[in-house]
Amino acid sequence: MFDSKACLLLLFFLTNSFLFFCNADSGRKCSHTSALVGFESNFTMVQHQLRGHLKILDDCSFKVTRFDMLAGSSDVVFWGAVSVDFSNITRGFPISDHRFNQTTYRNESFLVQLLPNVTWDQIKVLSVWDVTTFSDFGHVTLPMNRSDSDPSRVYTMFDNCKNLSGNYRVRWSLNVEENWIEIGLEAATKTMNYMAFGWANPNSTKELMLGADVSVTAFTEEGRPFVDDFYITSYSECMLHGKDGSAIGVCPDVVYENSTNGMELNNTRLVYGHRRDGVSFVRFRKPLKSDDDKYDLLVDPVEEMTVIWALGLMKPPDFIRPYYLPQNHGGPKMVAYGHLVLNVSENVDDCFGPLDADDKEDQDLIIADANVPLVVTTGESLHYPNPPNPSKVLYINKKEAPVLRVERGVPVKFSVQTGHDVALYITSDYIGGNATLRNATETIYSGGPEAEGVVASPYELVWGPDRNTPDQVFYQSLYQPKMGWRVEVVDGGLSDMYNNSVFLDDQQVTFFWTLSEDSISIAARGVKKSGYLAIAFGSEMVNSYAYVGWVDDIGIGRLNTYWIDGKDASNVHQTNENLTHVRCKSENGIITLEFTRPFKPSCSSHDKKPECKNILDPTTPLRVIWAMGAKWSEHLSERNMHSVTSQRPVRVMLMRGSSEAEQDLRPVLAVHGFMMFVAWGILFPGGILAARYLKHVKGDGWYRFHVYLQYSGLSIVLLAVLFAVAELHGFFVSSLHVKFGIAAIFLACVQPVNAYLRPKKPDNGEHASTKRIIWGYFHVNVGRGAIVVGIAALFTGMKHLGERYKGGNVHGLSWALIIWFLVGALMVIYLEYRERQWRRDRLLGRGNWVLGNIEEEDSVDLLNPKHSSTHSSSQNSGLMEVQLEPLNR
Repeated sequence: MFDSKACLLLLFFLTNSFLFFCNADSGRKCSHTSALVGFESNFTMVQHQLRGHLKILDDCSFKVTRFDMLAGSSDVVFWGAVSVDFSNITRGFPISDHRFNQTTYRNESFLVQLLPNVTWDQIKVLSVWDVTTFSDFGHVTLPMNRSDSDPSRVYTMFDNCKNLSGNYRVRWSLNVEENWIEIGLEAATKTMNYMAFGWANPNSTKELMLGADVSVTAFTEEGRPFVDDFYITSYSECMLHGKDGSAIGVCPDVVYENSTNGMELNNTRLVYGHRRDGVSFVRFRKPLKSDDDKYDLLVDPVEEMTVIWALGLMKPPDFIRPYYLPQNHGGPKMVAYGHLVLNVSENVDDCFGPLDADDKEDQDLIIADANVPLVVTTGESLHYPNPPNPSKVLYINKKEAPVLRVERGVPVKFSVQTGHDVALYITSDYIGGNATLRNATETIYSGGPEAEGVVASPYELVWGPDRNTPDQVFYQSLYQPKMGWRVEVVDGGLSDMYNNSVFLDDQQVTFFWTLSEDSISIAARGVKKSGYLAIAFGSEMVNSYAYVGWVDDIGIGRLNTYWIDGKDASNVHQTNENLTHVRCKSENGIITLEFTRPFKPSCSSHDKKPECKNILDPTTPLRVIWAMGAKWSEHLSERNMHSVTSQRPVRVMLMRGSSEAEQDLRPVLAVHGFMMFVAWGILFPGGILAARYLKHVKGDGWYRFHVYLQYSGLSIVLLAVLFAVAELHGFFVSSLHVKFGIAAIFLACVQPVNAYLRPKKPDNGEHASTKRIIWGYFHVNVGRGAIVVGIAALFTGMKHLGERYKGGNVHGLSWALIIWFLVGALMVIYLEYRERQWRRDRLLGRGNWVLGNIEEEDSVDLLNPKHSSTHSSSQNSGLMEVQLEPLNR
């Protein structure tokens, strides 16, 4: 017993200490001088299903109880203003350091301290305010004195609440003395659905609906709430018999008979109604005992009675039935309809927290059409979705502040007829009205000061949302905040969002791209279901840069980049490329990935990361391959590697907007290389050797060898070039091999022209002219230079072939080529040695018998037959000098 008393005393002490410190506010002393001390009122709901009760405790604090609110942003605070009108409440100020969490509040209670420089005299309206969106969630209007207090003005608060289903509630307050009950029906349901609630016939045990007295509430097409008194005589829609005009079914009381005797048949009275956050709420008053004892039932306030309820679609009136008539509720029991036993005099409150609708958007939805302009006007604000707001708002196609849905890649046309004082613009700012005036930043996507017009001369504004446009932007007025509303930007067809598209190998993946000044936007989409989709830049997966998109276990799209230097999972290395506008999604198992990347990675000159080498040149064909698999994860293994891949790369011409399958051109390039080897490795060097070392041969044989070999080599070179260009479908001056080849061919083609322009040979005994000497040096050195450059082209060609196809035999062929030219160089050295030795022996009077021309002279043009015969005859008529030299014995 002693322990129990001690525990109670300790608990009492701790509770009072806690309350003391809560009110202390770090030593701040609060007086009770304000006339508002002790004032109590309920919050007026504006949005976010806010409910609550406020009580002013003293000059610097107040208490909030029974507080419900759907989650808002991180900038929701208590706000003070002098009035609830738009211009005044938006110029209000925070009154407390208290900030609301980004969570849903359910029947919460808390104490709030005013800021030190704030007094109750400054506050005429106390609001729960979202600073970011300029939104009033709910407020209390403070009276000038306590006598002005009237909590009954707030229509969303009741004494009792009962959950009928997961998304339907009934609230009520009872006044037996005045013979009425006020009922509030609240449901997270669609706009055109009805909410029905009433009392079953006490004499019914099974068919509870027959003979029931039911109140049916709903909203008109214009959004106005209403309530009607119904009486149920049959499980059918209300029907009239043609003979006597009698009614049967679920009909309003007034349909059964006219009130000719002065009796009011519809004795329910609408008090208030609204649609907020996808939740319908209607409050009405009904007498406990009605004068209509034929169609209304007596509601006993102290007895348990069976009540019935239902949710369903409301049929609007027509020419035949000028009443709103509820349709069959359908749906499962206790979800779309039900019943329970209720005593309205008992205190009941099992409604824990606000109703949270799945679809909170009640605004009309307009889907933009590329061929039909959207007519933008202004009009009176009736149901603006984000109060507070100005009295005049934007209308699109005669709809007040609708949600506008546009597709990326599809241009949107606006016919602006808003008047000269309202300029339309598309902005990232939630509020509009030129964010710079609020010291805020915004991105303007279209429109501006010029986008204003009238009906007689409308302004046509065209906006083209692209793949980089955010999912949500806003259409607003440039001069007045909060006149417009949301724009939903959805993905259209990828072909609309990108300028080019091609199929990759096997037509299993579509590749999309759009070029900009210094970046490229890329998308890829598979055609079959898979766990991930990968595209890579390279001829094969090894030594390629891969982009892998997949959806993880919690449904979030992911995209990573990798450098692959082998065929095992351990050879897949994640990189950190500078990607922007990354998206990855799966629709029915079909993976689509998108990203934007720069042509050149932003790396320093000393950065050795693999991704720094991933440079794209839009003028060079891009080789793209793909792979798919069942699952991708951060930790790869053989199990989650790809299950299907492309068989060969596709060469994508980024600038041209086309592609072609990568062919195995090794046979073609091998023929090209062999022909060039024959020309530059055999014929051209042979022609030079003939001119250098065969002039001692009788006649013009050396000259014939020289000319025939050179022309043959040149012909083979030109054929080899044409052969390669035809197979490669173009001539691309990009590699070092091609540059060396062009230089060598140019020098080779210069030689025939040079030979044709050679100066005249001097006669016997004459000295060669200066032109002849210059020509000789030029002809010899150009020929030797062509050989050197041609050999360089051969070696760079072998290197290019190895880089392109990773051929293992290229290394061996390169060594064979080196050995060939080394042997040729040794042979030239030997011949040069023998030539110099022969000349030295000749000068010393030694040597063997030599038959031939003693002077190195040119022959005539063998291509001209006249010159050839003339030279032959003159040569035969001349004397031949025979030089006899002693044989060394």
